Amino acid sequence: MGMGKGAYLKKITTNVQQWRTVEVGERLDGSSPPSVFIGNYGYPRVDVGPMIAPYEGDTAILDTPETWIPGKKSQEDIIRFRLDLVRGKHRVGIKELDNRLVGKLQEISLARDSVDSEAQFRHKPRGFTFNEDHQPFGPSGSIERFDIGNVRWERNLEKSFYDTDLLAADAVADAFHEGVLFSQIQKAFSTGTMGLRKNRKLVPTRWSITAVDSALADHLYDEVRHLDVIDSFHVYEFASLNNYYSVILTPTPWQYEWIEAFIHIMGKEEMIFADHESLRPKSGYSSVGGCYYSCKFAVLEAMKRMGKQAGAIVLREAYEGYVPLGVFNVRENVRNALLQPHREFLSFRDSLNYVSTRLRLPLSRFMEQGVLMREMLSSRQTTL
Repeated sequence: MGMGKGAYLKKITTNVQQWRTVEVGERLDGSSPPSVFIGNYGYPRVDVGPMIAPYEGDTAILDTPETWIPGKKSQEDIIRFRLDLVRGKHRVGIKELDNRLVGKLQEISLARDSVDSEAQFRHKPRGFTFNEDHQPFGPSGSIERFDIGNVRWERNLEKSFYDTDLLAADAVADAFHEGVLFSQIQKAFSTGTMGLRKNRKLVPTRWSITAVDSALADHLYDEVRHLDVIDSFHVYEFASLNNYYSVILTPTPWQYEWIEAFIHIMGKEEMIFADHESLRPKSGYSSVGGCYYSCKFAVLEAMKRMGKQAGAIVLREAYEGYVPLGVFNVRENVRNALLQPHREFLSFRDSLNYVSTRLRLPLSRFMEQGVLMREMLSSRQTTL
């Protein structure tokens, strides 16, 4: 099956079974988790709108992916959460930040808590959406009127909203260091609440996710690259949501390789995709898409927490039953892997021998795609 990753995942999403989505009418009273969605079709004029659950109260769990894996939520739980979200749509230009609806979306994206919401749709919202980059959501409809209740802003996001001389990348890093959740930062970034006044604009949700992952990874890289290198090979593991992850930290300066295998998702196929960088961050967009940056951020975050520098080779296997849920799947699984106790090995070969007992595919299949893996096995870096 000779196709790129994007085409392959798109094919998986078109084969997703018919999940039952929430039923709503033309009028909707409910609560936004808080959540917004900025589309990319037709850019620079795009569909924007709130995401609303058809019930009131605390709906934060519907759009806080950081809580799902620690909370032991299943793939089915997550899909049910997401299909309860109704997306409103209204077309605006990306620079129209003075638009009344956009102003309300900015308030939602800065909110600390769920937001009471009322929407009137032109027609009854229909359908549902799965995508390999962003999380699924339920029915969509053109929105004619939208009102929200009182909103309390997250303090650190409010600060960057009013600081129109602060670069967006610095605003993202500041919020992260203050403990603001990635998902909150990403939503605020997407609605144009960060950055220099003249540069502010709406950023499509799928692009904003990678932009924030990449900005945080670059920021952390600058902090990590001066740290001492670890003195042995560390292997971390984690499995959830029909995925297995193995993170091998190497006693080298920063280098990074991501290799993922999709095994029998649609039939008998075994698809493997990979990308890497050495010493410096990659230039240009990765061939494997947003998950490359989500994983990279998670690994560098862990190194900053450890106070050590290392290389990283990350192997992923996705198994039958896997459904694309967005790149949060990679970010949060790798984050959780790096919170587990690790195994230590004195050589790269020994660490690979262990990992090979945990994989379903032969390790040789990963070696075929892994540039850094092959280089390390053939170099003197494999022993200390």
